[in-house]
Amino acid sequence: MSVHPVLVGGEWVSSIGSKTFQAVNPATGEALPGVYPVSPWPEIERVIQAAAAASKEMHGWPGERFAAFLERYAARIEARKADLVQQAHLETALPAEGRLGNTELPRTINQLKTAAAAARSESWRCPTIDSKANIRSQFAAIGPVVVFGPNNFPYAFNGISGGDFAAAVAAGNPVIAKAHPSHPGTSRTFAEEALEAARETKMPAGFVQLIYRTEHADGAKLVSHPLIGATGYTGGRHTGLVLKEAADKVGKPIYLELSSINPVVILPGAFAERGEKLADEFTSSCLMGTGQFCTNPGLVLFVKSPASEQFRDQVRQKFAAAPVGTLLGPSVTKSLEHGVKTLAAHGATILTGGEAGGGKGASFQNTLLSTTADKFLSDAEALQTEAFGNASLFVECSSPEQLVRVLEAMEGNLTGCVYSDSNGADDALYQQIVPALRQRVGRLLNDKMPTGVAVSAAMNHGGPFPATGHPGFTAVGIPAAIHRFGMLQSYDNVREARLPCTLKNKNPGGVWRSIDGAWTQADVPV
Repeated sequence: MSVHPVLVGGEWVSSIGSKTFQAVNPATGEALPGVYPVSPWPEIERVIQAAAAASKEMHGWPGERFAAFLERYAARIEARKADLVQQAHLETALPAEGRLGNTELPRTINQLKTAAAAARSESWRCPTIDSKANIRSQFAAIGPVVVFGPNNFPYAFNGISGGDFAAAVAAGNPVIAKAHPSHPGTSRTFAEEALEAARETKMPAGFVQLIYRTEHADGAKLVSHPLIGATGYTGGRHTGLVLKEAADKVGKPIYLELSSINPVVILPGAFAERGEKLADEFTSSCLMGTGQFCTNPGLVLFVKSPASEQFRDQVRQKFAAAPVGTLLGPSVTKSLEHGVKTLAAHGATILTGGEAGGGKGASFQNTLLSTTADKFLSDAEALQTEAFGNASLFVECSSPEQLVRVLEAMEGNLTGCVYSDSNGADDALYQQIVPALRQRVGRLLNDKMPTGVAVSAAMNHGGPFPATGHPGFTAVGIPAAIHRFGMLQSYDNVREARLPCTLKNKNPGGVWRSIDGAWTQADVPV
């Protein structure tokens, strides 16, 4: 069986590597057709050199060039919808139409178009002009960007089509995409269209490149290479921290989305007002997509009462009765099993589920666990182990004060939710707990579950460690997500003719600027 080529320097070329792998159909456990290479270091070095050459060629290009590529790419993706949906369904077992074709692919196309609009407007650069001192500054491309995609979003976070890719391109950078080995065929299809879009818009040969897999040591060498500008990574905590250590040693920016259990706090008034509805809402959110969302509600906190016990029993029954979905692959099943066993070994009681199987192919029983706040506070780190998938842990507190202490013991998370009485009966308690929760989550929600991340300029898909590697940046939301892949450049007493167009005195773009110390704003394109 022939080995699929890698995309290097604007061409599909045979890999020089001898190691290969195949994707597995999670629903059947069978290896899928198609053999893919593990790229050795000399091949990776060639990719880096091609990206560096492209970066040099694109220096100073206007945002319009990158916007044209992103829009053409989005159109080509739309035309390949049938192929992309079929391939991703085989590789991930995610629903072909309801999830992949009707939700995630349109979101991915929208992300690319939104990034194109930001690239064209140049407003993400935040040009600043002090004409009195003749000093100007703006954000500009940082250089070649490496993007590692995760397994759970084969389109919207894919290394060669997702949000990190779109943001890096909007900032004017070439991208080296590292496919996730769970869906190499999907990534290859995207890369085919990216290459054609790049050719049609006359981008340099090393502008978009794709490798499928690397040895762990070579991944660390890649992110720390002198010619790499920055890295975007979405995936498991262990691998992410290995990459971060390598990048940090040489001062290379790396933006990580790692793990999150997304605490949900339910206050007494919410139980009294709509307890059964909350049980339905929580069950739907936790089991949606077999729980394989980075914002899945993996921890629920409440003050113990008869109403909370009724809620717990309702959720247990609903979990037990709900069909068991297919996970993304055997490795996810193994990881979920390890997470559940860790929680149980440190004081959590399994209320339902707790064993592998129960569904089609790679699967794990819908699992609900419970523990007390006393146990949680005595072993907080272990009881915050992420059980990625269709599982969640309830923590029963004896008082509002203990609930606050539990929140103060929480690690950083992407999201945190508070459900309260709609008529204000819980307002005093809300004000008591939110200061602790607010500093530990990137996005605070009221009266809604966290699953689902809107592609909005106001969105923060980030948070304190270990949810991410840095609390000041978001992986979703243009233009904020673009800044991760830009560097702030200042011009001091540089002649007008030598300045970037966006920093000239007669700049027609309409951007934020400071002139003689007075802030003004023209019409900023949105």
